[in-house]
Amino acid sequence: MPKFMLMVNHDGGVFEQPMDEWDPSDIAAHFQYYEVLTKELTESGEMIQFTALADPQLTKIVRADGVAAPKVADSPDPESKAHLAGFNIFDVASEARALEIAARISAVPGPGGVPTQQPVEVRRVMND
Repeated sequence: MPKFMLMVNHDGGVFEQPMDEWDPSDIAAHFQYYEVLTKELTESGEMIQFTALADPQLTKIVRADGVAAPKVADSPDPESKAHLAGFNIFDVASEARALEIAARISAVPGPGGVPTQQPVEVRRVMND
């Protein structure tokens, strides 16, 4: 079966308000949704890895030419929504199934229970 990586950036989808400003009950509902979805997809054997990443402000960029000492810099744009928040690896029957799962991730509730419509990038893992 093919494997797919589903990636979510620090992007609020249809919400501009950062999560740390949401009502606590909305935050709890958001994480409860992920907990239920993760359990379902792990038990089905489709989710084989989940990794959440630390705050993008902690990002370092390394450039090296293999000769001189590497150059290490902070993230070039810490305000960008293009910073990866986390990723999942799925072993699924088809790309169509990976897209179904991505749609469920994108529908995670935000304030007031409204789906965030957060973009989810779906990429096939090479050699699978």
